[in-house]
Amino acid sequence: MRRIKSLLIPGVDKTLLVKDAAKLLPELSRRRFIAGGASLGALTLLTGCDVSDSFSAESMLTQISKFNDAVQAKIFNPNTLAPTYSQADIKRPFPFNAYYAEDEAPEIDGAEWKLEVSGLVDNKKSWTLAELHRLPEVKQITRHICVEGWSAIGSWSGTPLRDFLKLIGADSNAKWVHFRCAEDYASSLDMPTALHPQTQMTFKFDDQILPRAYGYPMKIRVPTKLGFKNPKYVVAMEVTNDYKGGYWEDQGYNDFSGS
Repeated sequence: MRRIKSLLIPGVDKTLLVKDAAKLLPELSRRRFIAGGASLGALTLLTGCDVSDSFSAESMLTQISKFNDAVQAKIFNPNTLAPTYSQADIKRPFPFNAYYAEDEAPEIDGAEWKLEVSGLVDNKKSWTLAELHRLPEVKQITRHICVEGWSAIGSWSGTPLRDFLKLIGADSNAKWVHFRCAEDYASSLDMPTALHPQTQMTFKFDDQILPRAYGYPMKIRVPTKLGFKNPKYVVAMEVTNDYKGGYWEDQGYNDFSGS
């Protein structure tokens, strides 16, 4: 690999850079990396790149992130369920999480709202909230794990996404299901995760209609993923072979991000 020469840009903390890189490695590689000294020199040996400047360091981190995504996708078992809990374990009030303040959350008129469906599906009709509420409902009590380091257990009720995808004649061999949200958020789920039995189109929290803070009128609950892969205020769903990224994914967050 060609060696990139440049001065270290002021403000780049080598120690934090190494720690961030170690977090992105699969578990076995991470243990070996830390045991080997966890330094910029170790990163150079690991990647074959000169990481003494921010440009090459960012490039290296991107490569490791993509590698980590590929490894997680390979070992993902679509039949393995996330742990479930009891009513007594539910966190009340459940934390609000978003890149904006709670009072800035979208206010959506459920009577006017419709879910747009597009892409590789047989039936591209839009769905009203009343129609979606008539679909069979499943309840799960699972843990939401935030990339920021906190977690909370919640009760979520709705329709398994895989059942809805079957209902609309989605191509299950497609690679992605992409979601757009009312506040311009977006995220993409790989198809195996979309078809996981616990991935859910959620309409209720704690047996009540989904509150505004938690994504009314619909969120996608994905207990096998980190929280940012659980889009709220969903307005559109597209089944596609084209990777369309997402709000945080486009800023460098791992796409797979299994919890």
